[in-house]
Amino acid sequence: MHVRKLTGGLAAALVVSFSLAGGQAVAASPDAEGAALAARVLLYDASGSAEFRSAVDRGAAIWNESVDAVELRPVAAGQRANIRVLADNGWPRALPTTLGNGTVYIGRQAVDQGYNTIRISAHELGHILGLPDRKPGPCSSLMSGSTAGTACTNPYPNAAEKSEVEGNFGGALAGPAPVAPAGVIVD
Repeated sequence: MHVRKLTGGLAAALVVSFSLAGGQAVAASPDAEGAALAARVLLYDASGSAEFRSAVDRGAAIWNESVDAVELRPVAAGQRANIRVLADNGWPRALPTTLGNGTVYIGRQAVDQGYNTIRISAHELGHILGLPDRKPGPCSSLMSGSTAGTACTNPYPNAAEKSEVEGNFGGALAGPAPVAPAGVIVD
């Protein structure tokens, strides 16, 4: 069997094309060999995140900048979201259902205590992407959460956290996403 690489306009069209796989949109992107690899696209609905909307959007953008195997996008009218993001007066928490699906709460209690809203958003989205808390931990670990203290404003995952998410979502077209443990993850 002879395999040819696509080049030029056709390859570019494939790179920006979208298909539907397993009920989720999938965006194609080239790998080092030029072949198309799929990033699992997860849609998030931050319409209930109130004053934290920009922090949620920035947290999603940080994950998009940090990993290739998954992409977080805001839900458009008529689409079903994988992730719901809500604001409430409690402590921030995530309720993952399956990998890439669940509800995030941006709790005002932590914000009132001085925790950074973008770090909270990126951290809670990390739970939906399959990452556990890593407590206690340093500020360099996004998943150390509140144990890094209120002075910590680092919203970026470290190399190990990025690698774990890449592994969780690698092979997005190979089959359904593995199931993450259900339950509330309170930070």
